[in-house]
Amino acid sequence: MTRLQANLLLLLAGMIWGLGFVAQSTAMDKLGPWTYTGVRFLIAAAALLPLAQREARRDAQPLTRRQRTGLAAIGCFLFAGSILQQIGMVTTSVTNAGFLTGLYVVLTPLMALTLFRVRPHAVVLVAAPMAFAGIAMMGGAHLGPLSPGDLLVIVGAIFWSLQILFISRFAADTGRPFGLSCVQFAVAGGLSLIGALLLEPFDPPAILAAAPEILFAGLVSAAIGFTIQSFAQQYTSGPQAAVMLSSETLFAGLFGALILGERLGPVALAGCGLIFASMLLVELGPPLMSPRRHPDA
Repeated sequence: MTRLQANLLLLLAGMIWGLGFVAQSTAMDKLGPWTYTGVRFLIAAAALLPLAQREARRDAQPLTRRQRTGLAAIGCFLFAGSILQQIGMVTTSVTNAGFLTGLYVVLTPLMALTLFRVRPHAVVLVAAPMAFAGIAMMGGAHLGPLSPGDLLVIVGAIFWSLQILFISRFAADTGRPFGLSCVQFAVAGGLSLIGALLLEPFDPPAILAAAPEILFAGLVSAAIGFTIQSFAQQYTSGPQAAVMLSSETLFAGLFGALILGERLGPVALAGCGLIFASMLLVELGPPLMSPRRHPDA
């Protein structure tokens, strides 16, 4: 697979996730966030289990302890990012949730410095203020207040950043995209159902009422979208992957307008543009500023 093909697959994943924001929002009219998140990820894990088992049988080398630990950590990060996003969407719009989740593109270099001592490019010092200025504009062109849902989605973006970093650092070398996806879904789904049992009533009629959203989120947004991410990140660089995946923010706004009738005013639209510009600056700025550097660096 070429780098271009991989990046186009990541763009497809971004489109799938952007549409998934709509399903997540409408599901909250019928079901609690913990139950919804748990059921969707367990459906995704069950759908991929046969493929993951087949993949494991074909691989003569068993996973190392480091790789198994990395897969479990990725599942925990997926759980934290997903549940914070889902709870946050109770009090924020699909468009806001989409753009604020996209902050992981800005946060990823900062998390790399904190955890792995990988120094971010100087362009981050420009992009980070741009992103948070965009957030303020989306909230009404002032520094506050953001809604509680907005704040939860922003915290969730930290865990989405960790998920991307750990896929690149611990799991991409396994060569098992189906196994990676299946494990992270099982971990995230299991942790979410534990929360559902403790915090939400068990309501089978509500689960049936939300079945279309759950099935889309489990089989399409999760099983297909995240597996595309796991597969394509083996063939493209981290910066290119982050840029293509950040397209989910634009698709979330597009589908929020087309399907749910959400609208953004001129200032909020400018804020969305500023956030997306900061994402592009973080990921495309360094290679543009260093033209002699190898594109895979």
